[in-house]
Amino acid sequence: MGEVHLFGIRHHGPGSARRLLDALKAADPAIVLIEGPADLSAALAALASHEMVPPVALLAYAEDAPERAVFWPFATYSPEYQAARWALAHGREVRFIDLPAAARLGAEAEPSEVEEVLAEQSPIARDPIGALARAAGYEDGESWWSDVIEENPDPGTVFAAVGDAMTALRQDHAPGRDESQREAYMRRAIADAVNTTDGDIAVVCGAWHVPALAAKVRASDDAALLKGLPKAKIKSTWVPWTSTRLATASGYGAGVSAPGWYAHLWAHGTGAASDTLWVAKMAAIMRASGDLVSTASLIETVRMTRTLAALRDRPSPGFEEMRDAAIATLMAGETLPWRLIEREMLFGNEVGEIPSDLELAPLLEDLQRQQKRLRMKPESLERELSLDLRSESGLDRSTLLHRLNALDVPWGKLAGAGKSRGTFRENWVLAWQPEYAVRLVEHLAYGPTIELAVAGRMSKLVRSETDLAKLADRVEAALTAQLPAIAQEGTERLARLAAETDDCATLLSAMPTLVDTLRYGTARNVAMDALGALLDQLITQGAIALPYAARNLDREAAQSLHALLLRVSQAIAIAERDAGVSDTWTEALSDTGFATTTDPMIAGLCARLSYEAGKDAIDDVANLISRRLSRACPSAEAAAFFEGFFTQSGMKLVHDAPLRQAVDAWLIGLEDDDFIETLPLFRRVFSTLDRTERRAMLDEVLGKGASLNASLALAPDTDELWALHLETLRGIFDDTGEAT
Repeated sequence: MGEVHLFGIRHHGPGSARRLLDALKAADPAIVLIEGPADLSAALAALASHEMVPPVALLAYAEDAPERAVFWPFATYSPEYQAARWALAHGREVRFIDLPAAARLGAEAEPSEVEEVLAEQSPIARDPIGALARAAGYEDGESWWSDVIEENPDPGTVFAAVGDAMTALRQDHAPGRDESQREAYMRRAIADAVNTTDGDIAVVCGAWHVPALAAKVRASDDAALLKGLPKAKIKSTWVPWTSTRLATASGYGAGVSAPGWYAHLWAHGTGAASDTLWVAKMAAIMRASGDLVSTASLIETVRMTRTLAALRDRPSPGFEEMRDAAIATLMAGETLPWRLIEREMLFGNEVGEIPSDLELAPLLEDLQRQQKRLRMKPESLERELSLDLRSESGLDRSTLLHRLNALDVPWGKLAGAGKSRGTFRENWVLAWQPEYAVRLVEHLAYGPTIELAVAGRMSKLVRSETDLAKLADRVEAALTAQLPAIAQEGTERLARLAAETDDCATLLSAMPTLVDTLRYGTARNVAMDALGALLDQLITQGAIALPYAARNLDREAAQSLHALLLRVSQAIAIAERDAGVSDTWTEALSDTGFATTTDPMIAGLCARLSYEAGKDAIDDVANLISRRLSRACPSAEAAAFFEGFFTQSGMKLVHDAPLRQAVDAWLIGLEDDDFIETLPLFRRVFSTLDRTERRAMLDEVLGKGASLNASLALAPDTDELWALHLETLRGIFDDTGEAT
């Protein structure tokens, strides 16, 4: 029977990983046992592949409910990853020994139960390293652990010391049920290895569990704890992870404060060369951003990092010393330049890679194939991508990004409107997140490839959608995803729903999206005839419904319809439909604008739109404004008409004299109280005019040049006023001319 070596590590600690490799070399165990899901031990063999590039994560999900999933991330500097690699390289057996993933995913805990589990944990159990740090006089556990383990060139007998410290911390600790079951399962797995292995056994686990695994506990007690564990049918695979998701700031409970710094420590260790390389990396990033960084300044930065470490009694400089020194010597004491490079320095943008021959979930495999074919390597930091849809590669990349968005995987987000008029371009911002893998797994029910999954999901959404505007968005999404069959299905459903409704707002809300689709659909080589016919149908039905929909509206409903009409009229204007369809719409605008039963705000807007379309003559519109703004009309209704007509169109008062005269007569006739009450409305209407336009309006009202050459006249009794002013000044200044 061999000896059992318990190595208590910190997850994702480069110092722990380095000491662990030394300990494994010295112990030369026959088997390596690692804290991890026991039923996924077979997945460890994939870590031997040279194509496996961390950070990666082991993903397990319930077969009948893929949204229930668990990740186990590994970085290059993770002790568990290095232990598995050591065992595989030396031909030793390696296993996971923690509670099976099937048990974790089989337990459907309610949120209240999760809160109870967390509440059971003592502060020491939640943060044992923090407790040790406070005992040593540190403010946080991160700094203490870095000084003692991660950045200490000579930490001594680390694992024995850590085990003793955890034993002291756990003296009065009462573990909760979840923790007890995990430790019981690991104890039983170690006992099984002892009974079946010739040679020493190495156990790699979180430092907190070392005392529990070393304790003598009866096998029957452990068996009682594990009786009746839930089970679920699960599937598992390896997926790429990102360096940013290894950070505590991402919400990862076992994360580290600065993954980029820890990766640097693993690659270069501590010492003069490591400090220099870190500062050189910082300089490269700053220079790439256009900053001037001299070699002399870099030398001073390195010297200051070492001085700060000595002043702070640290064994070697940490990233905090590097940061403070860089701010002082490279950034003139300003923190903003550091903030601009902090994310890239401390978190990095690495995304792991998975071997091509590894069996993945079908959608993940399809995505990986397409990423390689289209040369779109996923990155965790945001990256801009401009696509020309006239090229085959640009169109294929755009199609993939749109399809992923349809599957709730926003790897790419359109920047701005996402449509560059007349140039067939799309501008994207790309940033990959690990949870997108789970979202793809969730959509396996729709199909094994991205194209089939998108088609299946969108077909379901199209068939169930009852809102015309949302359905129009679905049709556009289907066209941008290059799914003409789904777009056709959605177009037919749009036509049926439009024929069944007479609600004007519902009909109008679908038009802007359809117009956008018609304008930009040619870049995707899709047929637009059916959509064009549907748009004509909606315009005609909307024109019929508009005069009735514009009656008896409250203030909120009028504002909503006003905004909708502005968007729709602009869309119809640029859609360039046949004259008959356009005339039908302008007829409806004219009838609605001149009808006495129309809401004043909507009447003003419709009158303006019909006038701009050339339907109504300037004299007719001026007469309408005169009537709507006459004293016979209540001031509130007159103000609403004025707002509807001139909002975003104040320049008409400059160029159209009859309109200006009608408004001028209304303003002159307002009572004082009505004028004061309406003043905020005038400000809103004229706020869209710039300084030049306002000057032009004053010139039209007061005469050319009046706004610039207004005559000045002295106020009466100026001599007396100046004398009083002089006395006031003398009271402020004394005889020497200085302020008293």
